[in-house]
Amino acid sequence: MRRGRTAISLVVLASAGLMTIVARPSAQSAVPRTADGKPDLQGTYDVATITPIDRPREFGNRLVLTDAEATRLEHAESARNEKLDAPTANADVRTAPPVGGDKPNPNATYLERLFEGGGGVVGGYNNFWLAPGSRVVTVNGQKRSSIIVDPPDGHVPAMVPEAARRNAERLRTAVSPDAAEGAAAGPRSAFDDPEARPLAERCLLGFSNTSGPPTLPNYFYNNLKQIVQTKDYVMILVEMVHDARIIRMNQPHLPATVRKWMGDSVGHWEGDTLVVETTNFTDKTQFRGSGADLKVTERFTRTPNGIVYRFTAEDPSTWSRPWTGEYNWNTTTDQIYEYACHEGNHALENVLRGARADDKSR
Repeated sequence: MRRGRTAISLVVLASAGLMTIVARPSAQSAVPRTADGKPDLQGTYDVATITPIDRPREFGNRLVLTDAEATRLEHAESARNEKLDAPTANADVRTAPPVGGDKPNPNATYLERLFEGGGGVVGGYNNFWLAPGSRVVTVNGQKRSSIIVDPPDGHVPAMVPEAARRNAERLRTAVSPDAAEGAAAGPRSAFDDPEARPLAERCLLGFSNTSGPPTLPNYFYNNLKQIVQTKDYVMILVEMVHDARIIRMNQPHLPATVRKWMGDSVGHWEGDTLVVETTNFTDKTQFRGSGADLKVTERFTRTPNGIVYRFTAEDPSTWSRPWTGEYNWNTTTDQIYEYACHEGNHALENVLRGARADDKSR
């Protein structure tokens, strides 16, 4: 709450039906706090953005965009949306697309390339169904060229040889577990077993690691994340595929024999930042090709308008070095929609049934 030049935060303490309001002037006084004085992370956040996870090569080692560059990128997305939302002219006299579909646009924006992948060159979702975002990530006043901030080139470090072999062997018969919605269908053998299909296609986890950790933007739709917080637990609900992650506060990790889809998350406070360390992943998750020894450290820092979310992923069995990303979660009054998706639904069953019919026709 801001009054004139003085910012104060209000802490509400409820006991025996009585309410006490405590003023806490400080450098972070605009940040809401819980009854025990910790930053209040609770609320719903919109993480939609046009900033890619990996930095476009044109920006090299430059993390921070100029205002002109950011404006150009945002205007390009605005113009693209305006064009796609416009009524189709002469729809009744359109000719069939060329054999193999329309050719990809060599000057496509990041989101255009994603959407081309999502529907192939013959088209995917109508733009009405998409809500990818319209702004670049801005952290501490810096307009960012990528979510990855380290290594300096904005890209995931090189895989160690053993990880490259491990992942190549898996992709020989299956699709990567963390595949995006527009990922390639995979080899013919990827339709022989439901467990060879991506986790999101099976309704287990969100596309492109929206579930986390690390929890990332989707770039298509379902951009919201909700936090519920108590002294002993923090819950993060992700709109995409309704993933809910429970973070235990100030507790030891589970035994190494206990493995979970989203790992075992344990949190603690470092000053006003919630730090969450997650281990105990299953080897079936494979975020960016990672193994079961993946460790993710997340930092949630409350700001007046949302949260700065920073993460570091490390797995010596997969990458040559740890890597770090950062982006902002913006507070919103929008409501989370139910993502009605469940494992074993009709879509997956029909995909496999169609593959069997194709087998018989050969």
